[in-house]
Amino acid sequence: MAGKRKQKDKNFLVQGSILAVAGVITKLIGAAYRVPLVNILGDKGMGYYGVAFQIYSIALTLTSYSLPLAVSKLVSARVAKGEYKNSYKVFRGAMTFAVFVSGIVGAAIFLGADFIADNIMAMKFSSYALRVLAPCILIVAVLGVLRGFFQGNGSMIPTAVSQVLEQVVNAGVSILGAYMLFKVGSDVAKTRGNESYGAAYAAAGGTLGTVIGALSALLFLFAVFAGYKRLLRRRMRRDRGHRREKYKRIFKILLITIAPVILSSTVYNLCGIIDNAMFAKIMSVQGIKESEYAALLGILNGKYDTLVNVPIAIAYSLGASLIPAIVTAAQTGSRKQVHSKIQLVTRFNMMIAIPCAAGFIVLAEPILDLLFFTQNNEVGGLMLQLGALSVVFYCLSTVTNAVLQGLDNMMAPVKNAAISVVLYAISLFIMLVVFRWGIYAVVLSRIVFSGSTSMLNAHSLRMQIGYVQEQRKTFIIPSIASVIMGVMALLVHLFFELFAGTQIATLIALPVAVAVYAVSLVLLGGINENELYEMPKGAVLVRICKKAGLFR
Repeated sequence: MAGKRKQKDKNFLVQGSILAVAGVITKLIGAAYRVPLVNILGDKGMGYYGVAFQIYSIALTLTSYSLPLAVSKLVSARVAKGEYKNSYKVFRGAMTFAVFVSGIVGAAIFLGADFIADNIMAMKFSSYALRVLAPCILIVAVLGVLRGFFQGNGSMIPTAVSQVLEQVVNAGVSILGAYMLFKVGSDVAKTRGNESYGAAYAAAGGTLGTVIGALSALLFLFAVFAGYKRLLRRRMRRDRGHRREKYKRIFKILLITIAPVILSSTVYNLCGIIDNAMFAKIMSVQGIKESEYAALLGILNGKYDTLVNVPIAIAYSLGASLIPAIVTAAQTGSRKQVHSKIQLVTRFNMMIAIPCAAGFIVLAEPILDLLFFTQNNEVGGLMLQLGALSVVFYCLSTVTNAVLQGLDNMMAPVKNAAISVVLYAISLFIMLVVFRWGIYAVVLSRIVFSGSTSMLNAHSLRMQIGYVQEQRKTFIIPSIASVIMGVMALLVHLFFELFAGTQIATLIALPVAVAVYAVSLVLLGGINENELYEMPKGAVLVRICKKAGLFR
Protein backbone atom coordinates (compact mmCIF):
# COMPACT_ATOMS: atom_id res chain seq x y z
CA MET A 1 0.00 0.00 0.00
CA ALA A 2 2.81 2.39 0.93
CA GLY A 3 4.57 1.51 -2.33
CA LYS A 4 1.46 2.33 -4.35
CA ARG A 5 1.06 5.65 -2.54
CA LYS A 6 4.69 6.53 -3.23
CA GLN A 7 4.23 5.67 -6.88
CA LYS A 8 1.12 7.87 -7.05
CA ASP A 9 2.97 10.74 -5.38
CA LYS A 10 5.83 10.33 -7.82
CA ASN A 11 3.45 10.25 -10.79
CA PHE A 12 1.70 13.36 -9.44
CA LEU A 13 5.00 15.20 -9.16
CA VAL A 14 6.12 14.01 -12.60
CA GLN A 15 2.83 15.18 -14.15
CA GLY A 16 3.20 18.49 -12.35
CA SER A 17 6.78 18.75 -13.50
CA ILE A 18 5.74 18.18 -17.12
CA LEU A 19 3.59 21.30 -16.90
CA ALA A 20 6.28 23.10 -14.90
CA VAL A 21 8.95 22.31 -17.50
CA ALA A 22 6.59 23.42 -20.27
CA GLY A 23 5.96 26.61 -18.30
CA VAL A 24 9.69 27.25 -17.98
CA ILE A 25 10.28 26.54 -21.68
CA THR A 26 7.49 28.91 -22.72
CA LYS A 27 8.78 31.62 -20.40
CA LEU A 28 12.32 31.18 -21.67
CA ILE A 29 11.05 31.45 -25.23
CA GLY A 30 9.05 34.47 -24.10
CA ALA A 31 12.16 36.04 -22.59
CA ALA A 32 14.17 35.25 -25.72
CA TYR A 33 11.74 36.75 -28.22
CA ARG A 34 11.17 39.78 -25.98
CA VAL A 35 14.76 40.83 -26.75
CA PRO A 36 14.17 41.60 -30.46
CA LEU A 37 10.58 42.63 -29.71
CA VAL A 38 11.68 45.28 -27.18
CA ASN A 39 14.34 46.43 -29.63
CA ILE A 40 11.70 46.88 -32.34
CA LEU A 41 8.98 48.40 -30.14
CA GLY A 42 11.20 50.41 -27.79
CA ASP A 43 10.12 51.13 -24.23
CA LYS A 44 7.21 53.32 -25.41
CA GLY A 45 5.88 50.65 -27.76
CA MET A 46 6.21 48.08 -24.97
CA GLY A 47 4.16 50.43 -22.80
CA TYR A 48 1.27 50.35 -25.31
CA TYR A 49 1.75 46.60 -25.74
CA GLY A 50 1.71 46.01 -21.97
CA VAL A 51 -1.38 48.13 -21.30
CA ALA A 52 -3.31 46.31 -24.03
CA PHE A 53 -2.27 43.00 -22.47
CA GLN A 54 -3.49 44.09 -19.03
CA ILE A 55 -7.01 44.64 -20.41
CA TYR A 56 -6.75 41.42 -22.40
CA SER A 57 -5.66 39.52 -19.27
CA ILE A 58 -8.70 40.73 -17.33
CA ALA A 59 -10.93 39.64 -20.23
CA LEU A 60 -9.26 36.20 -20.21
CA THR A 61 -9.75 36.01 -16.45
CA LEU A 62 -13.47 36.55 -16.92
CA THR A 63 -13.76 34.02 -19.72
CA SER A 64 -11.02 31.41 -19.72
CA TYR A 65 -8.30 31.51 -17.05
CA SER A 66 -10.66 29.81 -14.63
CA LEU A 67 -11.71 27.13 -17.11
CA PRO A 68 -8.68 24.78 -17.03
CA LEU A 69 -8.78 24.63 -13.22
CA ALA A 70 -12.57 24.38 -12.97
CA VAL A 71 -12.98 21.82 -15.78
CA SER A 72 -10.04 19.82 -14.45
CA LYS A 73 -11.59 19.77 -10.97
CA LEU A 74 -15.07 18.71 -12.14
CA VAL A 75 -13.82 16.16 -14.66
CA SER A 76 -11.34 14.55 -12.23
CA ALA A 77 -14.04 14.24 -9.55
CA ARG A 78 -16.19 12.19 -11.96
CA VAL A 79 -13.31 10.20 -13.44
CA ALA A 80 -12.27 9.21 -9.89
CA LYS A 81 -15.72 7.59 -9.48
CA GLY A 82 -15.70 6.00 -12.95
CA GLU A 83 -18.40 8.38 -14.26
CA TYR A 84 -16.88 8.92 -17.70
CA LYS A 85 -20.13 9.89 -19.42
CA ASN A 86 -20.78 12.59 -16.86
CA SER A 87 -17.21 13.84 -17.20
CA TYR A 88 -17.75 14.20 -20.96
CA LYS A 89 -20.99 16.09 -20.31
CA VAL A 90 -19.04 18.50 -18.11
CA PHE A 91 -16.65 19.06 -21.00
CA ARG A 92 -19.47 19.83 -23.45
CA GLY A 93 -21.21 22.12 -20.98
CA ALA A 94 -17.98 24.02 -20.30
CA MET A 95 -17.36 24.39 -24.02
CA THR A 96 -20.81 25.92 -24.54
CA PHE A 97 -20.20 28.33 -21.67
CA ALA A 98 -16.76 29.29 -23.03
CA VAL A 99 -17.98 30.06 -26.55
CA PHE A 100 -20.98 32.10 -25.35
CA VAL A 101 -19.25 34.23 -22.70
CA SER A 102 -15.94 34.75 -24.49
CA GLY A 103 -17.75 35.70 -27.70
CA ILE A 104 -19.64 38.47 -25.91
CA VAL A 105 -16.57 39.76 -24.03
CA GLY A 106 -14.37 39.63 -27.14
CA ALA A 107 -16.92 41.64 -29.15
CA ALA A 108 -17.21 44.21 -26.35
CA ILE A 109 -13.41 44.64 -26.20
CA PHE A 110 -13.16 44.99 -29.98
CA LEU A 111 -15.92 47.59 -30.23
CA GLY A 112 -14.90 49.49 -27.08
CA ALA A 113 -11.12 49.48 -27.58
CA ASP A 114 -10.85 53.25 -28.13
CA PHE A 115 -12.93 54.12 -25.07
CA ILE A 116 -11.05 51.68 -22.80
CA ALA A 117 -7.60 52.79 -23.95
CA ASP A 118 -8.27 56.53 -23.76
CA ASN A 119 -10.69 56.96 -20.84
CA ILE A 120 -9.74 54.10 -18.51
CA MET A 121 -6.03 53.53 -19.12
CA ALA A 122 -5.05 57.08 -20.21
CA MET A 123 -3.02 55.62 -23.11
CA LYS A 124 -5.09 56.02 -26.26
CA PHE A 125 -2.48 54.56 -28.61
CA SER A 126 -2.81 51.14 -26.93
CA SER A 127 -6.21 50.73 -28.66
CA TYR A 128 -4.60 49.31 -31.84
CA ALA A 129 -3.01 46.39 -29.98
CA LEU A 130 -6.16 45.86 -27.90
CA ARG A 131 -8.35 45.53 -30.99
CA VAL A 132 -6.01 42.90 -32.47
CA LEU A 133 -6.12 40.89 -29.24
CA ALA A 134 -9.94 40.87 -28.95
CA PRO A 135 -10.63 37.78 -31.17
CA CYS A 136 -8.04 35.80 -29.20
CA ILE A 137 -10.35 35.85 -26.16
CA LEU A 138 -12.65 33.32 -27.85
CA ILE A 139 -9.74 31.16 -29.02
CA VAL A 140 -8.13 30.97 -25.59
CA ALA A 141 -11.44 30.16 -23.87
CA VAL A 142 -11.98 27.09 -26.06
CA LEU A 143 -8.31 26.19 -25.58
CA GLY A 144 -8.77 26.38 -21.80
CA VAL A 145 -11.67 23.91 -21.80
CA LEU A 146 -9.68 21.37 -23.82
CA ARG A 147 -6.65 21.72 -21.53
CA GLY A 148 -8.80 21.34 -18.43
CA PHE A 149 -10.41 18.20 -19.85
CA PHE A 150 -7.07 16.50 -20.47
CA GLN A 151 -5.71 17.59 -17.06
CA GLY A 152 -8.84 16.25 -15.37
CA ASN A 153 -8.15 12.90 -17.02
CA GLY A 154 -4.65 12.91 -15.50
CA SER A 155 -2.66 13.82 -18.62
CA MET A 156 -0.62 17.02 -18.61
CA ILE A 157 1.22 16.26 -21.87
CA PRO A 158 -1.37 17.74 -24.33
CA THR A 159 -1.44 20.95 -22.30
CA ALA A 160 2.36 21.07 -22.06
CA VAL A 161 2.95 20.47 -25.78
CA SER A 162 0.25 22.94 -26.79
CA GLN A 163 1.79 25.60 -24.51
CA VAL A 164 5.22 25.19 -26.08
CA LEU A 165 3.76 25.17 -29.63
CA GLU A 166 1.72 28.27 -28.84
CA GLN A 167 4.76 30.16 -27.58
CA VAL A 168 7.03 29.12 -30.47
CA VAL A 169 4.50 30.38 -33.04
CA ASN A 170 3.82 33.43 -30.89
CA ALA A 171 7.52 34.33 -30.82
CA GLY A 172 8.03 34.13 -34.59
CA VAL A 173 4.84 35.92 -35.60
CA SER A 174 5.22 38.61 -32.91
CA ILE A 175 8.67 39.63 -34.12
CA LEU A 176 7.68 39.56 -37.79
CA GLY A 177 4.40 41.38 -37.15
CA ALA A 178 6.04 44.07 -35.00
CA TYR A 179 8.76 44.67 -37.60
CA MET A 180 6.38 44.93 -40.54
CA LEU A 181 3.75 47.07 -38.83
CA PHE A 182 6.40 49.36 -37.33
CA LYS A 183 7.28 50.35 -40.90
CA VAL A 184 3.61 50.95 -41.70
CA GLY A 185 3.17 52.95 -38.50
CA SER A 186 6.26 55.03 -39.20
CA ASP A 187 4.78 56.09 -42.56
CA VAL A 188 1.49 56.97 -40.85
CA ALA A 189 3.42 58.92 -38.21
CA LYS A 190 5.04 61.07 -40.90
CA THR A 191 1.74 61.93 -42.54
CA ARG A 192 -0.01 62.70 -39.22
CA GLY A 193 2.90 64.37 -37.50
CA ASN A 194 2.90 62.12 -34.42
CA GLU A 195 5.71 59.60 -33.90
CA SER A 196 3.60 57.57 -31.45
CA TYR A 197 1.85 55.91 -34.40
CA GLY A 198 5.00 53.93 -35.19
CA ALA A 199 5.13 52.47 -31.66
CA ALA A 200 1.35 51.88 -31.60
CA TYR A 201 1.32 49.98 -34.91
CA ALA A 202 4.37 47.98 -33.86
CA ALA A 203 2.62 47.04 -30.58
CA ALA A 204 -0.40 45.86 -32.59
CA GLY A 205 1.92 43.80 -34.80
CA GLY A 206 3.51 42.26 -31.72
CA THR A 207 0.11 41.09 -30.48
CA LEU A 208 -0.56 39.23 -33.75
CA GLY A 209 1.72 36.49 -32.46
CA THR A 210 -0.54 35.93 -29.45
CA VAL A 211 -3.55 35.36 -31.70
CA ILE A 212 -1.82 33.08 -34.23
CA GLY A 213 0.01 31.19 -31.47
CA ALA A 214 -3.22 30.46 -29.58
CA LEU A 215 -4.91 29.39 -32.80
CA SER A 216 -2.05 26.96 -33.55
CA ALA A 217 -2.33 25.43 -30.07
CA LEU A 218 -6.10 25.09 -30.48
CA LEU A 219 -5.76 23.25 -33.79
CA PHE A 220 -3.19 20.92 -32.19
CA LEU A 221 -5.51 20.09 -29.27
CA PHE A 222 -8.43 19.51 -31.65
CA ALA A 223 -6.26 16.95 -33.45
CA VAL A 224 -5.28 15.29 -30.14
CA PHE A 225 -8.89 15.24 -29.00
CA ALA A 226 -9.97 13.60 -32.27
CA GLY A 227 -7.44 10.82 -31.63
CA TYR A 228 -8.46 10.58 -27.95
CA LYS A 229 -12.12 9.95 -28.78
CA ARG A 230 -11.56 6.22 -29.34
CA LEU A 231 -10.21 5.79 -25.79
CA LEU A 232 -13.00 8.02 -24.48
CA ARG A 233 -15.65 5.80 -26.07
CA ARG A 234 -14.09 2.68 -24.50
CA ARG A 235 -14.08 4.39 -21.12
CA MET A 236 -17.71 5.45 -21.47
CA ARG A 237 -18.68 1.85 -22.24
CA ARG A 238 -17.12 0.89 -18.87
CA ASP A 239 -18.95 3.73 -17.11
CA ARG A 240 -19.80 2.83 -13.50
CA GLY A 241 -22.14 5.76 -12.86
CA HIS A 242 -25.74 4.91 -11.94
CA ARG A 243 -27.03 8.41 -12.56
CA ARG A 244 -26.77 10.51 -15.71
CA GLU A 245 -26.36 14.18 -14.97
CA LYS A 246 -28.57 16.58 -16.91
CA TYR A 247 -27.05 19.55 -18.69
CA LYS A 248 -29.13 21.90 -16.55
CA ARG A 249 -27.46 20.50 -13.42
CA ILE A 250 -24.02 20.53 -15.07
CA PHE A 251 -24.41 24.19 -16.04
CA LYS A 252 -25.44 24.98 -12.48
CA ILE A 253 -22.44 23.12 -10.99
CA LEU A 254 -20.14 24.64 -13.60
CA LEU A 255 -21.30 28.16 -12.80
CA ILE A 256 -21.08 27.54 -9.06
CA THR A 257 -17.53 26.25 -9.55
CA ILE A 258 -16.39 28.82 -12.10
CA ALA A 259 -17.91 31.93 -10.49
CA PRO A 260 -15.67 31.92 -7.38
CA VAL A 261 -12.63 31.00 -9.48
CA ILE A 262 -13.42 33.89 -11.83
CA LEU A 263 -13.91 36.23 -8.90
CA SER A 264 -10.67 35.06 -7.32
CA SER A 265 -8.69 35.30 -10.56
CA THR A 266 -10.24 38.66 -11.44
CA VAL A 267 -9.40 40.14 -8.06
CA TYR A 268 -5.98 38.51 -8.25
CA ASN A 269 -5.30 40.04 -11.69
CA LEU A 270 -6.77 43.44 -10.87
CA CYS A 271 -3.31 44.51 -9.75
CA GLY A 272 -2.18 44.86 -13.35
CA ILE A 273 -5.12 47.09 -14.24
CA ILE A 274 -4.85 49.11 -11.02
CA ASP A 275 -1.12 49.76 -11.24
CA ASN A 276 -1.16 50.60 -14.97
CA ALA A 277 -4.25 52.83 -14.73
CA MET A 278 -3.35 54.49 -11.42
CA PHE A 279 0.28 55.02 -12.41
CA ALA A 280 -0.68 56.54 -15.79
CA LYS A 281 -3.38 58.80 -14.30
CA ILE A 282 -1.19 60.05 -11.43
CA MET A 283 1.85 60.57 -13.67
CA SER A 284 -0.37 62.56 -16.05
CA VAL A 285 -1.67 64.73 -13.19
CA GLN A 286 1.91 65.27 -12.00
CA GLY A 287 2.77 66.68 -15.42
CA ILE A 288 4.64 63.72 -16.91
CA LYS A 289 4.20 63.19 -20.67
CA GLU A 290 2.41 60.07 -21.92
CA SER A 291 5.47 59.00 -23.90
CA GLU A 292 7.60 59.10 -20.71
CA TYR A 293 5.33 57.09 -18.43
CA ALA A 294 4.53 54.73 -21.32
CA ALA A 295 8.28 53.99 -21.52
CA LEU A 296 8.43 53.24 -17.78
CA LEU A 297 5.45 50.89 -18.08
CA GLY A 298 7.25 49.33 -21.03
CA ILE A 299 10.22 48.50 -18.78
CA LEU A 300 7.83 47.05 -16.19
CA ASN A 301 5.83 44.94 -18.66
CA GLY A 302 8.59 44.09 -21.11
CA LYS A 303 11.57 43.39 -18.86
CA TYR A 304 10.57 43.06 -15.20
CA ASP A 305 7.45 40.95 -15.79
CA THR A 306 9.20 38.77 -18.38
CA LEU A 307 11.78 37.57 -15.84
CA VAL A 308 9.56 37.47 -12.76
CA ASN A 309 6.94 35.38 -14.57
CA VAL A 310 9.34 32.46 -15.16
CA PRO A 311 9.22 31.07 -11.57
CA ILE A 312 5.56 32.09 -11.27
CA ALA A 313 4.79 29.97 -14.35
CA ILE A 314 6.24 26.97 -12.49
CA ALA A 315 3.99 27.71 -9.52
CA TYR A 316 0.93 27.98 -11.77
CA SER A 317 1.75 24.70 -13.51
CA LEU A 318 2.28 22.87 -10.24
CA GLY A 319 -0.91 24.37 -8.86
CA ALA A 320 -2.87 23.23 -11.93
CA SER A 321 -1.51 19.69 -11.60
CA LEU A 322 -2.32 19.71 -7.88
CA ILE A 323 -6.07 20.18 -8.39
CA PRO A 324 -6.93 16.61 -9.59
CA ALA A 325 -4.64 15.08 -6.93
CA ILE A 326 -6.25 17.13 -4.15
CA VAL A 327 -9.75 16.27 -5.39
CA THR A 328 -8.91 12.54 -5.50
CA ALA A 329 -7.34 12.62 -2.02
CA ALA A 330 -10.31 14.56 -0.64
CA GLN A 331 -12.71 11.98 -2.14
CA THR A 332 -11.02 9.29 -0.03
CA GLY A 333 -11.33 11.45 3.07
CA SER A 334 -7.61 11.13 3.83
CA ARG A 335 -6.42 14.38 5.39
CA LYS A 336 -2.91 12.92 5.67
CA GLN A 337 -2.67 12.43 1.89
CA VAL A 338 -3.98 15.95 1.28
CA HIS A 339 -1.35 17.38 3.66
CA SER A 340 1.37 15.29 2.02
CA LYS A 341 0.58 16.54 -1.48
CA ILE A 342 0.37 20.19 -0.41
CA GLN A 343 3.69 19.94 1.40
CA LEU A 344 5.35 18.19 -1.54
CA VAL A 345 4.35 20.78 -4.13
CA THR A 346 5.03 23.76 -1.84
CA ARG A 347 8.54 22.55 -1.02
CA PHE A 348 9.31 21.86 -4.66
CA ASN A 349 7.99 25.32 -5.48
CA MET A 350 10.05 27.14 -2.86
CA MET A 351 13.22 25.28 -3.92
CA ILE A 352 12.85 27.15 -7.22
CA ALA A 353 11.27 30.47 -6.18
CA ILE A 354 13.69 31.40 -3.38
CA PRO A 355 16.94 31.03 -5.39
CA CYS A 356 15.29 32.87 -8.32
CA ALA A 357 14.54 35.80 -6.01
CA ALA A 358 18.13 35.72 -4.70
CA GLY A 359 19.47 35.65 -8.24
CA PHE A 360 17.40 38.71 -9.17
CA ILE A 361 18.75 40.61 -6.16
CA VAL A 362 22.39 39.79 -6.90
CA LEU A 363 22.48 39.82 -10.72
CA ALA A 364 19.48 41.93 -11.72
CA GLU A 365 21.11 44.40 -14.08
CA PRO A 366 23.64 41.91 -15.54
CA ILE A 367 20.78 39.52 -16.43
CA LEU A 368 18.89 42.35 -18.13
CA ASP A 369 22.08 43.41 -19.94
CA LEU A 370 22.45 39.84 -21.20
CA LEU A 371 18.90 39.75 -22.57
CA PHE A 372 18.31 43.38 -23.54
CA PHE A 373 21.81 44.42 -24.50
CA THR A 374 20.75 47.40 -26.64
CA GLN A 375 18.90 49.09 -23.77
CA ASN A 376 19.85 51.06 -20.65
CA ASN A 377 18.83 48.65 -17.90
CA GLU A 378 19.61 50.68 -14.78
CA VAL A 379 15.95 51.39 -13.98
CA GLY A 380 14.87 47.82 -14.84
CA GLY A 381 17.67 46.36 -12.72
CA LEU A 382 16.63 48.34 -9.65
CA MET A 383 12.99 47.35 -10.22
CA LEU A 384 14.01 43.69 -10.35
CA GLN A 385 16.03 43.96 -7.13
CA LEU A 386 13.25 45.77 -5.25
CA GLY A 387 10.56 43.35 -6.44
CA ALA A 388 12.49 40.10 -6.03
CA LEU A 389 10.72 39.17 -2.78
CA SER A 390 7.35 39.24 -4.53
CA VAL A 391 8.49 36.22 -6.60
CA VAL A 392 8.43 34.04 -3.47
CA PHE A 393 5.06 35.39 -2.32
CA TYR A 394 3.42 35.13 -5.75
CA CYS A 395 4.58 31.52 -6.16
CA LEU A 396 3.30 30.65 -2.69
CA SER A 397 -0.06 32.36 -3.13
CA THR A 398 -0.57 30.77 -6.57
CA VAL A 399 -0.19 27.26 -5.15
CA THR A 400 -2.31 27.94 -2.04
CA ASN A 401 -5.05 29.40 -4.25
CA ALA A 402 -5.13 26.15 -6.23
CA VAL A 403 -5.18 24.07 -3.03
CA LEU A 404 -8.12 25.99 -1.56
CA GLN A 405 -10.06 25.66 -4.82
CA GLY A 406 -9.27 21.93 -4.94
CA LEU A 407 -10.68 21.60 -1.42
CA ASP A 408 -13.95 23.25 -2.52
CA ASN A 409 -13.24 26.33 -0.44
CA MET A 410 -13.84 28.52 -3.47
CA MET A 411 -14.62 31.79 -1.69
CA ALA A 412 -11.53 31.91 0.55
CA PRO A 413 -9.16 32.91 -2.31
CA VAL A 414 -11.71 35.54 -3.40
CA LYS A 415 -11.94 37.07 0.06
CA ASN A 416 -8.18 36.90 0.65
CA ALA A 417 -7.33 38.43 -2.72
CA ALA A 418 -9.96 41.16 -2.27
CA ILE A 419 -8.48 42.20 1.08
CA SER A 420 -5.01 42.17 -0.46
CA VAL A 421 -6.11 44.30 -3.43
CA VAL A 422 -7.45 46.97 -1.08
CA LEU A 423 -4.14 47.01 0.83
CA TYR A 424 -2.31 47.07 -2.49
CA ALA A 425 -4.27 50.02 -3.89
CA ILE A 426 -3.82 52.03 -0.66
CA SER A 427 -0.08 51.35 -0.52
CA LEU A 428 0.33 52.15 -4.23
CA PHE A 429 -1.51 55.46 -3.88
CA ILE A 430 0.58 56.49 -0.87
CA MET A 431 3.86 55.55 -2.59
CA LEU A 432 2.91 57.39 -5.79
CA VAL A 433 1.33 60.54 -4.32
CA VAL A 434 3.01 61.02 -0.93
CA PHE A 435 6.50 59.57 -1.50
CA ARG A 436 6.54 60.08 -5.31
CA TRP A 437 8.48 56.87 -5.90
CA GLY A 438 7.22 56.60 -9.48
CA ILE A 439 7.49 53.22 -11.18
CA TYR A 440 9.25 51.73 -8.13
CA ALA A 441 6.01 52.23 -6.16
CA VAL A 442 4.31 49.74 -8.51
CA VAL A 443 6.97 47.10 -7.83
CA LEU A 444 7.00 47.60 -4.05
CA SER A 445 3.21 47.58 -3.74
CA ARG A 446 3.12 44.19 -5.48
CA ILE A 447 5.08 42.81 -2.53
CA VAL A 448 2.28 44.07 -0.28
CA PHE A 449 -0.35 42.30 -2.39
CA SER A 450 1.44 38.98 -2.84
CA GLY A 451 2.65 38.82 0.77
CA SER A 452 -0.80 39.58 2.15
CA THR A 453 -2.44 36.97 -0.10
CA SER A 454 0.09 34.30 0.93
CA MET A 455 -0.45 34.90 4.65
CA LEU A 456 -4.24 34.99 4.37
CA ASN A 457 -4.30 31.79 2.28
CA ALA A 458 -2.05 30.05 4.83
CA HIS A 459 -4.49 31.08 7.56
CA SER A 460 -7.44 29.72 5.55
CA LEU A 461 -5.70 26.35 5.06
CA ARG A 462 -4.91 26.13 8.76
CA MET A 463 -8.54 26.87 9.69
CA GLN A 464 -10.04 24.44 7.14
CA ILE A 465 -7.83 21.34 7.32
CA GLY A 466 -5.34 22.16 10.08
CA TYR A 467 -2.50 22.44 7.58
CA VAL A 468 0.66 24.27 8.64
CA GLN A 469 3.56 24.37 6.21
CA GLU A 470 6.82 22.83 7.42
CA GLN A 471 9.35 25.67 7.80
CA ARG A 472 12.89 24.26 7.97
CA LYS A 473 13.13 22.38 4.66
CA THR A 474 10.62 24.58 2.83
CA PHE A 475 11.92 28.06 3.64
CA ILE A 476 14.97 28.17 5.93
CA ILE A 477 17.35 25.77 4.18
CA PRO A 478 16.56 27.01 0.64
CA SER A 479 17.10 30.57 1.90
CA ILE A 480 20.51 29.73 3.40
CA ALA A 481 21.49 27.84 0.22
CA SER A 482 20.34 30.84 -1.83
CA VAL A 483 22.51 33.24 0.21
CA ILE A 484 25.54 31.00 -0.39
CA MET A 485 24.61 30.84 -4.07
CA GLY A 486 24.20 34.63 -4.28
CA VAL A 487 27.59 35.34 -2.72
CA MET A 488 29.38 32.87 -5.01
CA ALA A 489 27.54 34.14 -8.10
CA LEU A 490 28.48 37.73 -7.28
CA LEU A 491 32.14 36.87 -6.72
CA VAL A 492 32.34 34.84 -9.95
CA HIS A 493 30.65 37.64 -11.89
CA LEU A 494 32.96 40.33 -10.49
CA PHE A 495 36.04 38.22 -11.26
CA PHE A 496 35.15 37.37 -14.89
CA GLU A 497 33.79 40.86 -15.59
CA LEU A 498 37.34 42.18 -15.21
CA PHE A 499 38.59 40.01 -18.09
CA ALA A 500 35.64 39.13 -20.30
CA GLY A 501 32.97 41.80 -19.86
CA THR A 502 29.60 41.72 -18.14
CA GLN A 503 27.72 39.47 -20.60
CA ILE A 504 30.31 36.67 -20.58
CA ALA A 505 30.59 37.03 -16.80
CA THR A 506 26.81 36.59 -16.47
CA LEU A 507 26.83 33.51 -18.72
CA ILE A 508 29.48 31.94 -16.46
CA ALA A 509 27.96 33.10 -13.16
CA LEU A 510 24.47 31.70 -13.82
CA PRO A 511 25.39 27.97 -14.20
CA VAL A 512 27.84 28.35 -11.29
CA ALA A 513 24.97 29.74 -9.21
CA VAL A 514 22.73 26.78 -10.10
CA ALA A 515 25.45 24.25 -9.20
CA VAL A 516 26.35 25.97 -5.91
CA TYR A 517 22.68 26.16 -4.91
CA ALA A 518 22.04 22.48 -5.69
CA VAL A 519 25.11 21.32 -3.76
CA SER A 520 24.31 23.61 -0.81
CA LEU A 521 20.71 22.41 -0.70
CA VAL A 522 21.76 18.75 -0.48
CA LEU A 523 24.60 19.34 2.02
CA LEU A 524 22.33 21.39 4.30
CA GLY A 525 19.73 18.61 4.32
CA GLY A 526 17.14 20.48 2.29
CA ILE A 527 16.47 17.35 0.28
CA ASN A 528 17.42 13.74 0.96
CA GLU A 529 18.01 10.68 -1.19
CA ASN A 530 14.47 9.32 -0.93
CA GLU A 531 12.95 12.67 -1.87
CA LEU A 532 15.27 13.01 -4.85
CA TYR A 533 14.11 9.60 -6.12
CA GLU A 534 10.52 10.90 -6.21
CA MET A 535 11.45 13.76 -8.53
CA PRO A 536 11.71 13.54 -12.33
CA LYS A 537 15.05 11.92 -13.31
CA GLY A 538 15.47 11.21 -9.61
CA ALA A 539 17.67 8.14 -10.11
CA VAL A 540 20.10 10.16 -12.25
CA LEU A 541 20.23 12.97 -9.68
CA VAL A 542 20.88 10.48 -6.87
CA ARG A 543 23.75 8.88 -8.81
CA ILE A 544 25.33 12.30 -9.41
CA CYS A 545 25.01 13.24 -5.74
CA LYS A 546 26.51 9.92 -4.62
CA LYS A 547 29.48 10.26 -6.97
CA ALA A 548 30.06 13.76 -5.62
CA GLY A 549 29.80 12.46 -2.03
CA LEU A 550 27.01 14.89 -1.14
CA PHE A 551 24.85 12.51 0.91
CA ARG A 552 25.91 12.27 4.53
